[in-house]
Amino acid sequence: MASKITPLYAKTRILLQLWALEKTPVAKSHFVPNGKAYKAALEKLVEDGSLAETPNPKKKGSIAYLLADSGKTKLAESLADKAFEFSTMIGQQTTNALLHWIRTTGVTDLPSEPSKQQATVPIHQNGSNGNNGNGSNGKVSQISSYREFTETALNTYDQLNRDYNLDDLVPIYRIRREIGDRLPRQQFNEWLLEIQANDLVQLMGSNLSDVTADQMEDSLTIPGAGARFFVKRLS
Repeated sequence: MASKITPLYAKTRILLQLWALEKTPVAKSHFVPNGKAYKAALEKLVEDGSLAETPNPKKKGSIAYLLADSGKTKLAESLADKAFEFSTMIGQQTTNALLHWIRTTGVTDLPSEPSKQQATVPIHQNGSNGNNGNGSNGKVSQISSYREFTETALNTYDQLNRDYNLDDLVPIYRIRREIGDRLPRQQFNEWLLEIQANDLVQLMGSNLSDVTADQMEDSLTIPGAGARFFVKRLS
């Protein structure tokens, strides 16, 4: 049975995700996972001043969010709270954000004992050996075959699509960043194109006015065919 998302867990995940993005304001789809618990936590964080609402500069008529100084303080308190621990799947981006937080702020008073339901913090779902892509020495294992890449990329697609309610259009840059340095950039490009050639996904363009330079860099450009920004799963 999946662990219940507590108010503490929901608000901490939201604050950490937004802090990790660094560039604000941003729309909630970029940092708020899907679900009632996260929606309630977002409303509470706005109500207590941890987050500020502002018109979205990239989409007229919509709301974006800023992380207030009090939100950073609340994040530090939440991470140091011994009642907080990761009990659901998180991606590499969130895990690295936590590492960056610790290294930047010096906060090290974090829970050291995982719950019985969640003995480890899984980063990827890419195999049946139970190590979620990590070797016994704690290092992230490399993706060594097209078959492994396909499984990892599609699992990552499903997770991002589900957690962030992306309406079956998942940005390529988000999948690339979740997989991280487990695969060279050029190999990622080649195998992603091969997945499309095998009719498992469709790579799609975007309104480039809404895309930042770093997002475009981590997307995909097909020689002679232009830029591709989204992945849509076909099977």
